[in-house]
Amino acid sequence: MKNLTPLAERLRPNTFDNYIGQQHLVGKGCTLRNFIEKGVIPSMILWGPPGVGKTTLANIIANYLDRPFYSLSAINSGVKDIRDIISKAKSQQFFGTNNPVLFIDEIHRFSKSQQDSLLGAVEKGIITLIGATTENPSFEVISALLSRCQVYVLKEQSKEDLLSLIDIALTTDEDLKKKDITIKEYESLLQLSGGDARKLLNTLEIVVNSFDTDKIEITNDLVVDVVQQNIVRYDKAGDQHYDIISAFIKSIRGSDPNGAVYWLARMLEGGEDMKFIARRLLISASEDIGNANPTALVIANNCFQAVNVIGFPEGRIILSQTAVYLANSPKSNASYKAIKEAQELVRTTGNLSVPLHIRNAPTKLMKDIGYGADYKYSHNGEGNFETQEYLPDEIKGTKFYEPSNNPKEASFRKFLKELWKDKYNY
Repeated sequence: MKNLTPLAERLRPNTFDNYIGQQHLVGKGCTLRNFIEKGVIPSMILWGPPGVGKTTLANIIANYLDRPFYSLSAINSGVKDIRDIISKAKSQQFFGTNNPVLFIDEIHRFSKSQQDSLLGAVEKGIITLIGATTENPSFEVISALLSRCQVYVLKEQSKEDLLSLIDIALTTDEDLKKKDITIKEYESLLQLSGGDARKLLNTLEIVVNSFDTDKIEITNDLVVDVVQQNIVRYDKAGDQHYDIISAFIKSIRGSDPNGAVYWLARMLEGGEDMKFIARRLLISASEDIGNANPTALVIANNCFQAVNVIGFPEGRIILSQTAVYLANSPKSNASYKAIKEAQELVRTTGNLSVPLHIRNAPTKLMKDIGYGADYKYSHNGEGNFETQEYLPDEIKGTKFYEPSNNPKEASFRKFLKELWKDKYNY
């Protein structure tokens, strides 16, 4: 009889020994793993894209802890469900039972009142909350609850992690072991997964199930053909959610207002949260347009505020106006590249010392040992400018920001060259 349990669920690990990825959190000696193994964990929010192991990590915690474990999905649960669990937790305290863990999947879908109902129990330690979210908790989790939780960020699975998962599936799953499966090409499986382990395993299972024989040879073309024939299955599982928002943003980045409006319509007709779309427009306005048209960020921010006030259906007009404006704006990712390169340098060079002349010197002792000495106050110079170094000695002269070729940033380039001469000789 065919096993109806999805492959991803059959392979869900229940110990750290077979948990793939997230070693920055659960590797030996890491803080979160130490908490779990000691059985003393804080309330926490697990934030990361789909298929990176948030629910699995919650299940592993349940296996390690000697206390009751409750699980809710924000999609089909409400305040009554939360209160029932809190009531059970309170009654169990009388019998000396350790406080239970309450896992809430997709906690970002809870309303403010639903999240409010958790506050007292979390604060008093009646329950330990583990919330999982694909959305930035700073936007979606109320500040009072967020302040009582530790936020852990889970990363997309690496190529090596995904290849390990495929190998584990082929060698340990009872159904797949019975078949003679050869994977000649992995690229399509990996690309379609988008770093989502669950999507990878589901795709592999769909491809395997498309064969009528036990001898199976998997190629890139075969994977693409089979997935295209089963696209409805992906829609039902919600896997196209991130593909469509990707198409939307790339249409804006590519200056195609028609593509932007089409993918916007797809999201709206599919019931997508308008605030989610508005936040992506805010990011695009800075990441893809930046200082080529600084007004784009202002308009995107106004769009976000207006959508929150107006709601559906009229909010769709504002989203359309903003998407069209961003698509028609000149593009620059210079600021995005600048901060990315600066962060990479910080990671490799560590905490370099702040040059003495630009250090803060609020006390006499600090002034005596040279803090702030030789600092030139820019407003005293000609044109409100003084030539001096603002980077640590080890990296002085490094350029992170490279103005793009658009009228606005051309003026930046000219301004910097006039002030700094050879230092900013772009």
